[in-house]
Amino acid sequence: MITFRELYNKIVEESWQEGASRAEEYGAEFDKSQLNCLFNPEKHPVAGEIAQCIQKSREGSVKISKDVLACMETLAVKQALAYVLIAPSFLGQFDEQVTPGMLRNAFRELGFDGMVEVAVFADILTIKEALEFDKNIITEKDYQLTSCCCPMWIGMIRRVYSDLMPHVPATVSPMIAAGRTVKILHPGAVTVFLGPCIAKKKEAREPDLKGAIDHVLTFQEAKELFELLRVDLTTYADREKENSSRAGRIYARAGGVSDAVQSTLQRLNPHRKITIKTRMADGVANCKEMMNELVQGKVAANFFEGMGCGGGCVGGPKVILDKEMAKINVNEYAGKAIYRTPIENPYVIELLHRLGFDTPESLLEDNEFFTRKF
Repeated sequence: MITFRELYNKIVEESWQEGASRAEEYGAEFDKSQLNCLFNPEKHPVAGEIAQCIQKSREGSVKISKDVLACMETLAVKQALAYVLIAPSFLGQFDEQVTPGMLRNAFRELGFDGMVEVAVFADILTIKEALEFDKNIITEKDYQLTSCCCPMWIGMIRRVYSDLMPHVPATVSPMIAAGRTVKILHPGAVTVFLGPCIAKKKEAREPDLKGAIDHVLTFQEAKELFELLRVDLTTYADREKENSSRAGRIYARAGGVSDAVQSTLQRLNPHRKITIKTRMADGVANCKEMMNELVQGKVAANFFEGMGCGGGCVGGPKVILDKEMAKINVNEYAGKAIYRTPIENPYVIELLHRLGFDTPESLLEDNEFFTRKF
């Protein structure tokens, strides 16, 4: 039984032999302290301005959305750690100058003890979905439906195409995976997800998923929070971290999940006889058209990705940035990643190890961290 670390070492060696771009960095010693946010976090006091804003809201002198207010009230009385879990589509949403490190420092000053890029958990779920494909797609007639990250897509399959649910791996979304991990590592911790999607609010309350995420704020609501507290993100120092791969970062745009799983499967099993043939659709109408063609036997693909919003998450209803510009930002950020796939990412391998997943089999058999019950 091969371990993830053995797979990683094998791929690093292959990268060297292939002369792959940036291969010298794959095998470089990585800084395990980059995972301290999850495993050895520093505690940060809540900013006093939060209590003032809560009071002004109760008095009616300022207007705050109910979800922003609820989040601030939870943060104000936190007894344990508090985490921001930020969606992969966040680049440039608040200002083109704002880096992930600036955001991280801003949230720390507000009283959050850590900011986790959900792309890291998209990495883990990419591995899981690639392993599911490798295990279950054994004939030319077999196929797999994804994307676990879009609640609109999963909801549509459950409601309209329920007969096809056996083709959907029981994988949670990256948001839920991140929230569950934080809650298991730090019982009682507060988890706040930031993203472009309204449907995520409902997803967090689904019976088999509730408890992982305490509050869901959209990017627009996060901007409201920053403006309310007079936070100028551009004034914060940068604090870069290199935890996610290209694969996890491109989940934010249409076609990203297919691309991520395809490249990861190629790394995991490069000599597979039945190769992955992807088909994707974005927007509800296009997703329905694709599914109808699948039911009618008109498509030859074996891996189907659906995203409810046009352009993917970058086209979500509560984005701040134009979706075309957001897509450019996502692709540029992905292009800067040292690691192309999660199986080449030493931080993902180390994170899986610390969570108790040392082999592909253990990840496939998981029923606590990354699996849901439809």
